[in-house]
Amino acid sequence: MSERRACKAIGCCRMTVRYQSTRPDDRDLRERMTALARERRRFGYRRLHVLLRREGFEVNHKKLFRLYREEKLTVRRRGGRKRAIGTRAPMLLQLLPNERWSLDFVSDQFTDGRRFRVLTVVDDCTRECLALLADTSLSGVRVARELDRLIVERSKPKMIVSDNGTEFTSNAILTWAEKAVVEWHYIAPGKPMQNGFIESFNGRLRDELLNETLFSSLAQAKAALATWKADYNTARPHSQIGWRTPAEFAATFPPRRALALRQMKGSAPTPDTAVRKEKTNARNELRTG
Repeated sequence: MSERRACKAIGCCRMTVRYQSTRPDDRDLRERMTALARERRRFGYRRLHVLLRREGFEVNHKKLFRLYREEKLTVRRRGGRKRAIGTRAPMLLQLLPNERWSLDFVSDQFTDGRRFRVLTVVDDCTRECLALLADTSLSGVRVARELDRLIVERSKPKMIVSDNGTEFTSNAILTWAEKAVVEWHYIAPGKPMQNGFIESFNGRLRDELLNETLFSSLAQAKAALATWKADYNTARPHSQIGWRTPAEFAATFPPRRALALRQMKGSAPTPDTAVRKEKTNARNELRTG
């Protein structure tokens, strides 16, 4: 069949069949664009267009976008921001109380639908629950005040571990950690197993109290949390410390004086200084007498 009869049979124009593309292959442009995209992986086609024009490539931005799509150089969107605050070293099991505290938040709701949050603080060595602070809103300033209260009661920890929540990464917490000279360790994003002590505690708290109780007011929630905290520390056996209570396990360690008492410098002389002063006065009286 001739070309004329074939085109007439399919209803196609003979000029379209005979057309031969004159579009250049743009091999040099493609190779240079690919090299720049690999060198600068977060640059889109518009920035690459500026760089190519600087190197002397005269190309329209629409043509460059077509080549950009054909080479599959589209920049992928990232799922979340990169966090680089704090250390990322593996966490070790602590051997003494107050060496490391773990912090986290647990949320629940009242019977009328309003939500509230609970700040949980745990000593990683003794497994003691140090604080259960409940409120409808807990900011970084409020967390810093609670940590100051705990330091007065138990002395200052060497390290505090938390996730990358906005309350823990706020300027209030960063300023507090710098002034208190406490190392703050942030776990890697999406890795709650790096803060396993507080995650396990939160699971027990939710399973034994939050899921079993209907809270009608904030006062009721605070009272229930205080009762459960006392029971957890003094009555509930813990499997990881030989089925003892956290209070019993903490009593096996030698008592540690508060940091504020160790650093306090009063005006009264020490016993050795007072005795030495009395001997000196007595010696001077004998000489003068």
